[in-house]
Amino acid sequence: MAVVTEPPPPVPSPTAEASAGGRRRVTAMSVWAVVFVVTWLVIGLPTDPAYAFLWIWAGTVAWNWGRPWRSHLAFARDWIPVVLLLAFYNLSRGFADNGRTPHAYELIVADRVMFGWATGGEVPTIWLQQHLYRPEVHWWDVLVSWVYFSHFVVTLAAAAVLWLRSRERWAAYMRRWGFLCAAGLVTYFVYPAAPPWWAAQNGLLTEVARISTRGWKEFGMHGAGNLLNAGQIASNPVAAMPSLHTAWALFVVLFFLRSTRRRWWPLLLAYPLAMTFTLVYSGEHYVIDVLVGWAYVGLTFLVVGLAERAWRYRRSRRAAAVGDDEPPVPVAPAAPVPARD
Repeated sequence: MAVVTEPPPPVPSPTAEASAGGRRRVTAMSVWAVVFVVTWLVIGLPTDPAYAFLWIWAGTVAWNWGRPWRSHLAFARDWIPVVLLLAFYNLSRGFADNGRTPHAYELIVADRVMFGWATGGEVPTIWLQQHLYRPEVHWWDVLVSWVYFSHFVVTLAAAAVLWLRSRERWAAYMRRWGFLCAAGLVTYFVYPAAPPWWAAQNGLLTEVARISTRGWKEFGMHGAGNLLNAGQIASNPVAAMPSLHTAWALFVVLFFLRSTRRRWWPLLLAYPLAMTFTLVYSGEHYVIDVLVGWAYVGLTFLVVGLAERAWRYRRSRRAAAVGDDEPPVPVAPAAPVPARD
């Protein structure tokens, strides 16, 4: 007698599962992007470390939509100490001058000595604003505002990508970034220095406009511009030496340079150069600030690299010493192999 049975349920193929996961990711990332743009227009750009962290965390959740919440909470576990340290850095550098008169004259002299032959004896900031700054907003002002804002996002976004792909590389990235920030913060306390716009306000230079956020007016985004300006006012006005804006830009590029194809190197290296132009043109930094910031990046990779190498060497020596102290494990004699005829 024939037995009628129900056909087994179809087993989803790996291709179908990957396609469904891809659709979920596209949907989640689209929702994240729409909410980000709406919040950006209403509240402003995420220039605060905690605010930027929340958006980056939400982006990682959207990218890995469908994973258990335990993996998403692991992101917060690893990143909350980083955000707290960055918030401490932003707050503490506001006390760097401690009532002292910041250094400015020697920075002016340095820029004039290096570039005065090409700028008619002026610092590059004044020369650039004489040739490019106009009352109306131009396309390069918009570009300058975007590049300036990228400082608040690119470094953290690159770290988030590393966390998603390799926690070991993320840890190496964070060690170097933390050292770079600490070195800059120590310098702000030891050598408080003022930017060109401060020197102009105090009669050391001719008129310098602080124009790093004026490009937002082209889009009518006064809220975003005002938020960024508020952040500028609240920050330390004498934390100019070294320029961590360009230091962070160069740091991100150098960290990923060796793992990137050479044909993309010019595009990557254009980013710290664009940041340099942005900061000098907008009156935020002298060129000497930028050069010292780049030197700090080189020092960071050297010192942290040597420290990591010494740590690995110490661990290998310790492991070898522990192995030598252990008694040898007795090995049973091998059974005799019967001879073949």
